[in-house]
Amino acid sequence: MKSKVAVIKCDNYSEENVRAAVQEGIDLLGGISCFVKSEEKILLKPNILVGDKPERGTTTHPLVLRAVAEVLKVNGASLFYGDSPGIGKPERVVKQAGYNDAADALNIELADFHTAVKVSFPEAILAKQLFLAKGVLDVDGIVSISKMKTHGFTRLTGAVKNQFGCVPGLRKAEYHVKMRDIYDFSAVLVDINRYLKPRLYIMDGIMAMEGNSPRGGELVNMKVLLFSTDPVALDTVCCHLIDLDPDFVPTNKIGTDAGLGTYKKEEIEIVGCDSIDELVNKNLNVTRRPPDRIIQSRAYPAFLKNYISPRPVTDPQRCVRCGQCVLQCPVDPKALDWPKNIPKQEKPVPVYDYKRCIRCYCCQEICPEKAITIKVPLLGRLIHR
Repeated sequence: MKSKVAVIKCDNYSEENVRAAVQEGIDLLGGISCFVKSEEKILLKPNILVGDKPERGTTTHPLVLRAVAEVLKVNGASLFYGDSPGIGKPERVVKQAGYNDAADALNIELADFHTAVKVSFPEAILAKQLFLAKGVLDVDGIVSISKMKTHGFTRLTGAVKNQFGCVPGLRKAEYHVKMRDIYDFSAVLVDINRYLKPRLYIMDGIMAMEGNSPRGGELVNMKVLLFSTDPVALDTVCCHLIDLDPDFVPTNKIGTDAGLGTYKKEEIEIVGCDSIDELVNKNLNVTRRPPDRIIQSRAYPAFLKNYISPRPVTDPQRCVRCGQCVLQCPVDPKALDWPKNIPKQEKPVPVYDYKRCIRCYCCQEICPEKAITIKVPLLGRLIHR
């Protein structure tokens, strides 16, 4: 049986349009009764990276979450929602990101994304033990609602990567430190999905983010919502929409090999749209080459990484010295820190020690001022050319 992906056109975030698109997408997959039974506890897992306002496009739009919740409520489900943001407490971040109105109106409780619970997963590719938020373990099922965004590390923030937010707080930093290779990190993302087994995956692609994403990029009106029970197939269709080779997203092949889903074109059925070719944006700003495992490999001298691999760079003209990037750096000693020889009252720009930098790009991901971008050194550009 093929993996079915529903591609539903939705031009904007008007409440009526979003509600109709969500209903259509779920109906094309068999209807809500295929995913939720009466009185079950269901967690809605949006992408809430930080507490940015909805119009900035950093997070899953609250109206998409609301529309999904309204459909689930019809079937009598008890709803919870939440995410572990990159910075800040979940209670404050969800309010800043505009989720409170929908949550209050529909009686959706904020789940516990503070408490980490250690679970065993012997069938994992790499992560035989996982630390997951208590809130995702206290429910009967999960509906994942991701955001269509490009990403410097994984190429795509999509359906599979959305579940990394089920790892609470600083535990996410631990995974970055331990899984420095992009392919190892992607295997952990696949493991998390295989353990949690969300029942339904939805992607908010009405407004997508390109370029210096997942927070500092530019918005593009892709006008779609995607639905599937297969997160790998959903991410693969997303790749097609942004003209990105699915092989360039490591979770696609790893997820296929592990049985999470499929990224093989002949095994995916697209419904809801006669042809998605008219929706493809070939000009969307995304890195169209695979992550280079040779750069990350332990078999190569560490110093080569500094001359070849992409690295985060700070624009001092944009930097407001807020220090969020320093707080986010997961390594110890930090690879990004305040200069030791300049008093803080002089407002110095944090500086990198690239010998320590593991290229997780957490600093770039969290920067509120678009001051950090990913640059490829000259030697790296020559090699990739």
